[in-house]
Amino acid sequence: MFLRKIFFLTLGCKVNQYETEAMQKLFAAAGWQIVEEISAAAVVVINTCTVTAVSSQKSRQMIRRAAKKNCLTIVVGCYAQSEPEEVAKIAGVDVIIGTKDRVHIVELVETALATREKIFQVGAVEDISEFEELPHTPHRTRAFLKIEDGCNNFCSYCIIPYVRGRVRSRKLESIRAECLALKAAGFKEIVLTGIHIGAYGRDFGGKISLVDAIKTVLDAANPLRLRLGSIESAELTDELIDLIKTDARICNHVHLPLQSGCDEILRAMHRPYTTKNFSELTARLIKEVPEISIGTDLIVGFPGETDENFSATLNFIRAQPFSKIHVFPFSARAGTVAASLPNQIPPQIKKARASLALEISRAKAENFSKRLLGKTVEIIAETSAEGIVDGLTKNYVRVYTSAENIRLGEVARIKIERLHRDGVSGASVG
Repeated sequence: MFLRKIFFLTLGCKVNQYETEAMQKLFAAAGWQIVEEISAAAVVVINTCTVTAVSSQKSRQMIRRAAKKNCLTIVVGCYAQSEPEEVAKIAGVDVIIGTKDRVHIVELVETALATREKIFQVGAVEDISEFEELPHTPHRTRAFLKIEDGCNNFCSYCIIPYVRGRVRSRKLESIRAECLALKAAGFKEIVLTGIHIGAYGRDFGGKISLVDAIKTVLDAANPLRLRLGSIESAELTDELIDLIKTDARICNHVHLPLQSGCDEILRAMHRPYTTKNFSELTARLIKEVPEISIGTDLIVGFPGETDENFSATLNFIRAQPFSKIHVFPFSARAGTVAASLPNQIPPQIKKARASLALEISRAKAENFSKRLLGKTVEIIAETSAEGIVDGLTKNYVRVYTSAENIRLGEVARIKIERLHRDGVSGASVG
């Protein structure tokens, strides 16, 4: 039946991807058909992002495009939570849901279909006190596992605590239950995700921590690989580092957001570390964890960032053992401290600074990939297109090879021959 067909469009992070998969499962359980083309759908759900001004703009564009189709348009997620009135002004939007009440999305959509009335379901995030349990079935060869939501950091540039609320950790019993399902389904790699996973357990009175969540996953799912999502450097504890070192199932890859290589700017950002703290940690990781890759995030053009500040950042990131740097020009988000700071940096300067930082990122990624040339590595085949399959090494290098005799989701051994696209390529060695 055409009215029971639904299309999903997801913007933003791995948490959003997880939540889309959960909403899809809710609809499938209610007898809906998930379709791959918007033209085949009676209902379109846009799961939005608002982490930067560009993200918000893209969310608005996708909403407007969908609203022009002859279908019910549902807007959910961070942009809906951040700017519900702006979303409501877009002609053709039928249902608006923020970052809570997603568990009720089927009921809300079916009510809108029956009544043809606009539904506005956006509550205050301050009222959210518990982790929202959503049924979940992964749609990829890597299974995302959401263990936490919300953030307590309130960095001066970041809107996320205002649209996601404070830290809410998932109970270990719930994590265990999903892990048992992932094991039964045969998933070989699990990726822990959340908004602030390093803060896992703080809302439980500090009785448990991220290490406890990791041990629960390892025990219940026993994956071939467990990969950690982004974690703050200040929260990479001795206990967690020891676990990464001693359990071969945990990938030798961490993503540590830096944001600036200048202590003056870090203080203005309200970041809880110094460049000295950060560099001591990365030096320890390189020394203690074989072949570890360290990714990071960098914001350039923060208000008040002088040429000298930016030069200090460039010098710092050059000296760091990064394998990848995600570079973002500062984006002023209404409602954050940084949006109202003096000495905002002109767009053309931010763009030029981002370009310089990206040059360093590309060089570091290439140099890290070159270390694999001539070596044989293992990947879990992830996607396939035009006769080429790709997957990641444990330390997060993308590997491409012929799809012949390689099945998605299975382990393949590849001898690396050359640099290729955003990683390396080689031949299967059986």
